[in-house]
Amino acid sequence: MHTPLTAALATRDTPLGTLTLAATDDALVLCAFDEREQAVARVTRGGLTVVDADGATAAQLRIIEEAGRQLDAFLAGHSRSFTVPMDLRLATPFSRTTVERLDGILPYGATGTYAELAAALGRPRAARAVGTALGANPLCVVLPCHRVVGSGGRMTGYAGGIAAKQFLLDLESGRTAASASL
Repeated sequence: MHTPLTAALATRDTPLGTLTLAATDDALVLCAFDEREQAVARVTRGGLTVVDADGATAAQLRIIEEAGRQLDAFLAGHSRSFTVPMDLRLATPFSRTTVERLDGILPYGATGTYAELAAALGRPRAARAVGTALGANPLCVVLPCHRVVGSGGRMTGYAGGIAAKQFLLDLESGRTAASASL
């Protein structure tokens, strides 16, 4: 009999609001502003069975705890990247391609437009598709979709809201107290 792959679900309070984290024994699969019901639906659509922290394996708890530590360090301005193992199984193929390339195209502190990202992906007419792909990013903050802005630098939608996006952009540009310690 085939044992279904499970993902443990937990929440983490951050300066951006509550983030929902989900991890398999091997990797973080979700870091999102989703409410519990949304997160469960997203994770199960990805073919995983959801368990709560009390039913989690030690490996799942380690990944969730490590992701939480890295989020705290990042949001406090003490780190600029994430090393927690990641798995993009919850992303569509185009979303996966888009978010995997974010850090290389838009490094810490940089911003770019949807059109620029689409061009960098070799799909210059796909700015709207890039926006949709980023909106479905299963690893918000960890894979930095917040670095993508509208044309002319205009603030546009973000899963955590415009205030969360602005906080992250300010942090990375050095415009916050937390970023001064970098």
